[in-house]
Amino acid sequence: MMSSASNGEDKLSNFPSVVELNVGGVFYTTSLKTLTSDPNSLLGQLFMSKVSKSVPRDSKGKFFIDRDGVLFRYVLDFLRNHRLMLPENFHERERLRQEAEYFILPAMVDCIPAVSSQVTDSKFSELDKQHHKPPGFITVGYRGTFAFGRDGLADVKFRKLTRLLVCGKVGICREVFGETLNESRDPDRCNDDRYTARFFLKHNFLEQAFDCLQDAGFQCVGAAGSGTSCNGSSNEPPKPGQDSEENRWNHFNEFVFCRP
Repeated sequence: MMSSASNGEDKLSNFPSVVELNVGGVFYTTSLKTLTSDPNSLLGQLFMSKVSKSVPRDSKGKFFIDRDGVLFRYVLDFLRNHRLMLPENFHERERLRQEAEYFILPAMVDCIPAVSSQVTDSKFSELDKQHHKPPGFITVGYRGTFAFGRDGLADVKFRKLTRLLVCGKVGICREVFGETLNESRDPDRCNDDRYTARFFLKHNFLEQAFDCLQDAGFQCVGAAGSGTSCNGSSNEPPKPGQDSEENRWNHFNEFVFCRP
């Protein structure tokens, strides 16, 4: 008769000792021992399963988990050390609590301080209550073109924006754009005082971005734009889904906003 220890080893034998993970597009490399350190957790249940196919893989063969890839580092750290250490000015406690609950880590949930719905730990929220918002600059840029009408409406032009880019101090950008700010390309979410040029908005409405800036007390103090390629001098092939006529009207604009 096989011992319980050997049964556990048989269960784990379907997985390599070093495991490569793709968590929401963020790659991690860790040990199987770490992933299964809490057998009652979701990760423990998945990676102690006899059927390794229960964990999906991405196109490169990494085990795929469809969760917040940035916050997952705190989950791994807790599994390694059995304690939670968060950086100063950490502003995503509720999101981290949600991740801990998803991975069935009640001990980790207990380590996350509750955040009142009426009080946040952002220094900017206190300043806002006193009507003294911090000064700063925000730059909004976009690359665009004009889409021409079809079926006899060739004289009709429609503005096409691929993405609205946002540059500035992290805390101020979050304050101004709120949930419309996409931070997926800027993984270090913990320091509000740093500057970044890797934010963009979840929508392509330039006027909506301007409304947010106006509501936050910003004024446009400068703008610059490139010319189009309508003289026919551009030899670049059009992008997929874009015809040559649209390619002639490519341009880039930036708007600088200031709050004194």
